[in-house]
Amino acid sequence: MTLTIRANFVHTPGLGSIQVLLDHLIELDSDGFIVSFGPYDGQDLTDAVQVPEGSFLLPTFCDLHLHAPQFLYQGTGLHLPLMEWLNEYAFKAEEKLDADLDLAERVYRRLARRLIESGTGAVSLFGTINEETNLVLAKVMKEAGLRAFIGKLSMDTSSRPSYVEASAQASLDSAISFVERCYALDEAKGPRLIEPILTPRFVPTCSDALLQGLGELAAQGKNSVSLRIQSHLAESEDQVAWVRSTRRAEDFDVFDKHRLLTPRTIQAHCTFLPPPSLDRMSQTGAAVAHCPLSNAYFSSTEIFRLREALDRGVKVGLGSDIAGGYELGIQGVMRMSVAVSRLREGLLKRESQALKVGAVKNPRIDWKESLYLATKGGAEAMGIHRGSGWFNVGAPFDAQQIRFYDQRTGEGVGALDFLDHDDKSQPKLVEDVIEKWWCLGDVRNRVAVWVQGNPLL
Repeated sequence: MTLTIRANFVHTPGLGSIQVLLDHLIELDSDGFIVSFGPYDGQDLTDAVQVPEGSFLLPTFCDLHLHAPQFLYQGTGLHLPLMEWLNEYAFKAEEKLDADLDLAERVYRRLARRLIESGTGAVSLFGTINEETNLVLAKVMKEAGLRAFIGKLSMDTSSRPSYVEASAQASLDSAISFVERCYALDEAKGPRLIEPILTPRFVPTCSDALLQGLGELAAQGKNSVSLRIQSHLAESEDQVAWVRSTRRAEDFDVFDKHRLLTPRTIQAHCTFLPPPSLDRMSQTGAAVAHCPLSNAYFSSTEIFRLREALDRGVKVGLGSDIAGGYELGIQGVMRMSVAVSRLREGLLKRESQALKVGAVKNPRIDWKESLYLATKGGAEAMGIHRGSGWFNVGAPFDAQQIRFYDQRTGEGVGALDFLDHDDKSQPKLVEDVIEKWWCLGDVRNRVAVWVQGNPLL
């Protein structure tokens, strides 16, 4: 079965560029891939979906870093430093879900619903150490129709004695088993939406033996393709100090030594990486999940060098980092990414004036660049499918319908007020309207979501 949609489209084909494509036609094949895309030419559209004026289609958002079990206590417990917070909140929540699969399913079903409502179509998830709990997570995401990487945590060291794997070998055996069982969940013909992702939590919870084994497992891969990897890197001052004192090394070097920085790796945060390490990150092909909200809580002495990373060709997407960040929707993360970049611009300007040296060139990003990071940039960082994250032939159709104006009431939708336009006509879809939605929009503006051509909302 194919699908044809006539609509206005908005996407970001490159960093900082945006295209507003009015009255275009997109056609999908039975697997949900785009087979044609171009201006409507007046042909008969008896069976086509007609998206009304006052709406536009936008690629779905990509969330590169989310702790699924921590959704249990989203919005609480952000008053502690990272290493204390892990013991007091994160480990307890994860252990609680591992002990109660019914609770885990309830939490994960609600999480899936909230992701769809927020326009997130692809997500990379940290789970727990229990294999069965992660299979529940994978099944829920598959049933919801989301594109998801499922990460069973690997951690043979822990400050919480009851929440740790017995040994490096036990952790590796469990990771191998989970990879096979997760792949087996999605063996139907057609595009695979659910994949396992190797997940050493971070250096402080993983012995060298475990990291070495995971690096070898990733390289061995599945069906001649290396396995995906995700972790945390250079997140906070206390975490960086911990690694230096226990490993006598930077955690970047620890990951690199064990072959865990690859083109199929996502490293969250990277807040404390200096420019030389960003150069090395670019060379490895590994991606960064930029999590500006949780960084404000746990990395308050440093701001991620986003502009330097982009200038060096590092792949960067955005992450909510639930529950270290309290905002599930990537739209809020986009706004925060722009805000912290402007704060960094001011700090660097003051620093350069004090030191009488040249400032970093243009450290801020704007709303268009953040939209790219949330869509096409995020899709490329996740390595979803060639061409993902924008509307072009050969890409999967992952899209959300945004309604900014209600023709029936003659008013903007939700928080979008258009007070100076002609009451006899609706506001035209131009960049100013899209920026207004970027700043003020919320779930009330989202009326449909598709992943791989399948309607989810």
